[in-house]
Amino acid sequence: MPLLIYAAGWWLAGLFTGALLGPWATRPAWLAGIMLLAGLVVALAWRSRRLRAVAGLPLVGIGLAGVLASASAAHDARICRAATVERMARGEWLSLRFDGAATERAGPAPPRRGRVAGTAETAPADGLRGRGTVRFALGARRCAVAASVRLPSALGAGDIADVHGPALATDRGVRLAVDSVRAPTGRDWLRASRGRVGNTIDRLFRERAPLVRALVIADQDGIATVVRDRFADAGLVHLLSVSGMHVAIIASALLTITAAMRLPATVGAAASLALILAYVAMLGAPAPAVRSAVMLLTVMLATRWQRPLHEWTALALGAVIPTVQPLVVLDLGWQLSVSGMAALVAARAILRRWKPYALSRPASSRGGPLGAWSGALRQTQRWLVTRRGVSRWLVRETITGVVATIVTAPLIAWTFGRVSVLAPVTNLLAGPIVAFLQPALFLALLAGPLDPIAQVIADASALPIALLDRIATAAAAMPFAVVQVAPTLPTAIGAGLAAVAVVRATAARRIAPWLRMAAVALVAALWLPTVSGGPGVLEVHMIDVGQGDAFALRTPRGRWVLIDAGPSWDGGDAGRRAVVPYVQRRGGAVALMVLSHAHEDHVGGAASVIRALEPRQWWEPAFVTSSSGYRRALTALRESGQLWRRVYPGQRWQLDGVSIDVLAPDSSWTAAQHDANETSVVLRVGYGRRRFLFMGDAEGDEEAWLLERLPAEALQADVLKLGHHGSRTSSGAAFVRAVNPLVGLVSVGAGNRYRHPSPEVLERFAARQVPLLRSDREGSVVLSTNGQWLEAVAHGDRWRIPERSAIRRP
Repeated sequence: MPLLIYAAGWWLAGLFTGALLGPWATRPAWLAGIMLLAGLVVALAWRSRRLRAVAGLPLVGIGLAGVLASASAAHDARICRAATVERMARGEWLSLRFDGAATERAGPAPPRRGRVAGTAETAPADGLRGRGTVRFALGARRCAVAASVRLPSALGAGDIADVHGPALATDRGVRLAVDSVRAPTGRDWLRASRGRVGNTIDRLFRERAPLVRALVIADQDGIATVVRDRFADAGLVHLLSVSGMHVAIIASALLTITAAMRLPATVGAAASLALILAYVAMLGAPAPAVRSAVMLLTVMLATRWQRPLHEWTALALGAVIPTVQPLVVLDLGWQLSVSGMAALVAARAILRRWKPYALSRPASSRGGPLGAWSGALRQTQRWLVTRRGVSRWLVRETITGVVATIVTAPLIAWTFGRVSVLAPVTNLLAGPIVAFLQPALFLALLAGPLDPIAQVIADASALPIALLDRIATAAAAMPFAVVQVAPTLPTAIGAGLAAVAVVRATAARRIAPWLRMAAVALVAALWLPTVSGGPGVLEVHMIDVGQGDAFALRTPRGRWVLIDAGPSWDGGDAGRRAVVPYVQRRGGAVALMVLSHAHEDHVGGAASVIRALEPRQWWEPAFVTSSSGYRRALTALRESGQLWRRVYPGQRWQLDGVSIDVLAPDSSWTAAQHDANETSVVLRVGYGRRRFLFMGDAEGDEEAWLLERLPAEALQADVLKLGHHGSRTSSGAAFVRAVNPLVGLVSVGAGNRYRHPSPEVLERFAARQVPLLRSDREGSVVLSTNGQWLEAVAHGDRWRIPERSAIRRP
């Protein structure tokens, strides 16, 4: 194997190590440890193969350079994020390059007849949400910080404008809630071009536009969560982003067109390459597309110069070039692109080795059932490797799909919490559709100025889009099609190392050592979860169920406490559609379920949750309503035999170090009420020095009752789940002042008819500088704490909640 491939492997390993260790990677102790480990590896190799050991010394240096490069890049990124927040806090104006507005996401509303795959319900928002990049100079550094932006007024894609407003640092960039926007001072023509292409897609494809945007210009903001989950369950989620495969398909189609036009091969290759490079630049040069373009350029140059090219060399160059930005190794798109291509090359190597092995394998001399089984296996192998035509294609693609599923499974499991068992089959069916669809979509965009022709091509694409969605829907609906997992970081790393060892074995003369290494890594990955027993922190999950409530607490030992289960509708409910798969995907038993009150938007999905997850206890205020969901829940409880309890103030329950205290209501208060909202169960959850207050749909009267009965310190909490979805009848000024939260949670549906949350409540929290995390904007939100720090994950961003001392209260 060429030395370049080893150098690329050491460089990438160093980048991963530096990115995972972060600031620790630059400490002398870590560097000494890494150098000692590398020295031991080289010393062991020196005993057997001196020349390789000598060549290994520069490779160790390349690996250490990778560690320092990614650690330094991570350090610079943290400084730039902090500087952005600090400058915004001082009232400075910073330059924003706006990528474009994002589609407002709706919660999982009931499906409507005739709904097309990839569409997302939209609603007017109080402002414009989108993404962009904040650029400024910080000494010798040129900071370019990715920003999730909320704007008070419209900007066009590609506009460069000065903005001002509060900012919050996350692990990937910053979140900006812009107060003021100056008139644009310029335009970024690449971003503007991408915006114009997006507008063309919206015009041509209408309700199919969100899926087409994802396939063509890597814009996934409009894809509904349920559609994304469906494709993930089917093993097709990689199709929802522009990857190397998409670029390769377009390049192949362009080469075919130039050949059909009888253009010289050199001219056709140059024209195709120029168009592909322009396309990749217009996309913003995402790492998967860059990887594919580099490999395409490498193959074309090798062909033009008639030079032999090792396929692993082409992949090494394609993988390394995007790492000019070292932290790209943490990008899921780059990871899937490189691992998927490595799986393809490994599958080809397996096929090349398999045929001569199967044909030359001698007949077994054993008798009995074992000999018969061995003979049947040998005959099957010979039959498979001697296929021709369509049969040969099926065998090749099936093996490739299986290898790709094995290699990418750790990444998919870590990111999406599931592994699709049917991925080889679904990719076998979807592959030809995408191979036809991708060039057709690209051709429709090229014909955009000629609207009638472009519209005909777009309409012709409706059938393959529908077929693609049908495959995803059918596969996701099959029983046991998906294995739900919740891997820890050590488990994911162990499984990833096993996948790397399997790929390396396909290129080695002696495969046994690499397979033993894969087995050891896999055993470690499977054994570690039995030791950990849970996430080790308290997690509070606000599950996106649209206009309703569904919260889940996950204890440090991995057990669950559920609070409400969302709404129901004709033909379905949020319990079955959202809550049950959300909990099952992460694993763990449900120890308790609490119903805040018996309104349909809170209890509608409870029966499905009770039957599927079997909570051991059920708490509620025992205020009877006419809700059909409440009746179904009580019926399910009676049938399952779970323990039913009526809550009372002062009731306390401990679970894995987490305390759950009931603050309201008592029986006399409940008996005097006529509105179920005012009988909502109010819970205070504590872990370490952190507290969470869950209000259900409690309104002003119940808040006043709490203020009268309890001292202020009993109500104080770090996180407040706003009562009644942030309506104007809840979250009164005196109550918010008593709770004094660091952050608020609002479970609300996009564009809901009640106009929740109310402007008065929003202004009240804004005046106290308390950020609100809303499910209509963020989707599902996770807060986690070890009892000391408090961390939030929302809309793909992760950040630490500032301490009270860092927040100025009016």
